[in-house]
Amino acid sequence: MSDIPTSDKFVDVDPAAAGRFFGTPDTGPVVMLNLIRLRPKADYSLAPDLEPTGGIDGAGAYDLYIKGIEPLLKQTGGELLFLGSSENFLIGPQTEAWDIVMLVRQTSKASFLSFASDPEAQQITAHRTAAVADSRLLPITPDPRFI
Repeated sequence: MSDIPTSDKFVDVDPAAAGRFFGTPDTGPVVMLNLIRLRPKADYSLAPDLEPTGGIDGAGAYDLYIKGIEPLLKQTGGELLFLGSSENFLIGPQTEAWDIVMLVRQTSKASFLSFASDPEAQQITAHRTAAVADSRLLPITPDPRFI
């Protein structure tokens, strides 16, 4: 867990990228590759009512997010395929490190949008926002040649 300059961090979906993603045909399942770098101490400044008494570290806040969001994910046809940790790349910049690697499968872009726009999911996502210092979210469309 490390602090990085604010100008270099990515925590929320970029509206232009969302427009491109949702503006293309919905061809079925999509897997989301999540790379997460956690804050040493969770920052609940955007949702102070959700902060646990005495504060919490980024890992603890992300655990609260996963525990709360997974049932909602399942309700929309989604599935947490993999959640793990990572240290260093074998191929890639050795200065770049991610605390959490996660794969989430949704049945379609529409189900992902339904999940992401649910008010309860948005409230739970405040734990993620408090936990994350930097992230990457890469939508992956399965290649029909290998299904």
